[in-house]
Amino acid sequence: MFNPSRDQVRQFFFDLWAKYRAGQPLTGAEQPALEVVLAHPEYHALLDQPARYIERDYLPESGETNPFLHLSIHLAISEQVSVDQPPGIRDRYQRLLQQHGDAMDAQHTVMDCLAEMIWQVQRHRTAFDSTAYLYCLDLKLGES
Repeated sequence: MFNPSRDQVRQFFFDLWAKYRAGQPLTGAEQPALEVVLAHPEYHALLDQPARYIERDYLPESGETNPFLHLSIHLAISEQVSVDQPPGIRDRYQRLLQQHGDAMDAQHTVMDCLAEMIWQVQRHRTAFDSTAYLYCLDLKLGES
């Protein structure tokens, strides 16, 4: 299993953005990552300044969102949907997409649930609860 460090993830996004801006061809995971980056113009200036942001901490208690984590979670959601893991995520995502009419809005809804589940895993040092994750999405869909 690939488990990149914080700096490797950040460098991936900085390199991706630099390649895109230079008109260089993208490979592998870079194309879907670029789509996510392009959908978040609020991060473009940050990605233009790797020396300034490679080591910056983003503190949730200060109300900050970590842009690299945010972009990475989008990629995780795309992967989950593409392989339907956990089973049922693809169907729920498609229904959220219909409900919202916009892929980024649908992904942000999924992100709310995924972030909550990750927080629960870290806080309680437990395994990821796929049932609770899907139930959270059902609530977002207005089902229970």
